[in-house]
Amino acid sequence: MLGFPIRYMMKHPVLSLTALAADPREVWTKLQDVYAYRRELRGPQCLYEADGNWERRLHDRLGVPWPCGQTAGFWDLWPEVMNELERKGIRAGPQSFQTWNDADAGIARAIWCLTLHLKPENVVETGVAHGVTSRIILEALKRNKRGHLWSIDLPPVEREWQNQVGMAVGDGHADRWTYIKGSSRLQLPKLLARLGSIDLFIHDSLHSERNVRFELDRVWPALAQGGALVVDDVDANWAFRSFTQAFSVRESMICEAEPLRPDIRRFNNKGLFGVVLKERAITH
Repeated sequence: MLGFPIRYMMKHPVLSLTALAADPREVWTKLQDVYAYRRELRGPQCLYEADGNWERRLHDRLGVPWPCGQTAGFWDLWPEVMNELERKGIRAGPQSFQTWNDADAGIARAIWCLTLHLKPENVVETGVAHGVTSRIILEALKRNKRGHLWSIDLPPVEREWQNQVGMAVGDGHADRWTYIKGSSRLQLPKLLARLGSIDLFIHDSLHSERNVRFELDRVWPALAQGGALVVDDVDANWAFRSFTQAFSVRESMICEAEPLRPDIRRFNNKGLFGVVLKERAITH
């Protein structure tokens, strides 16, 4: 219900009024999104069945060998990123950024491989938090020696949490990373219009059916043929299923997350993410 943000505004009137004065459209958009999300929670859960062989299937669809020669590079990078966060006082994993999770090794590895195999020019993600996914993408783009990441995120109003946004990104990526402060509902359409076409999209912002469908419905026409979508926490709502049905998507898979510790909020204590590959045009 809308009561959650209203209760927060009553508890933190100065922070709330400051945010409202700075950007009333973003605050109003946030209130609408949270209201819709709370209403959705009353409905039945959408249970998906994970594909236990998703990694091989993904690489088969990409037309690259399996086992993947890029996986070793991921497992070199992953503990490095986790250790960097720990040294900064962050215990990565479920609910490490307010109620949000940091990217787990499963979705991070999928994004790593997609970035290295697709060699995208334009990558867009929604949701940043500590920036674990951002870091994985940027390191892969650096290996590719091409491509740019645009990250859209509306940070919390509290300064403590604002200071943690993008902590995992580190130094050395300024030339390949653009951070856009704001909600995807206001910022994503403008970015897509400016870029014209993108090659890889990652949804990790508010996991409501309303918000996920808003993002995917607008990204799909701009996604290049042969490009990919990655959607975190698909088990949170019906959006992934309704999207793949509405757009007659042929190449999609449901994958099991690999959190650093159990996420007891999820039906399988892990969570799920989804991947969609857009078919290439048939040439004669």
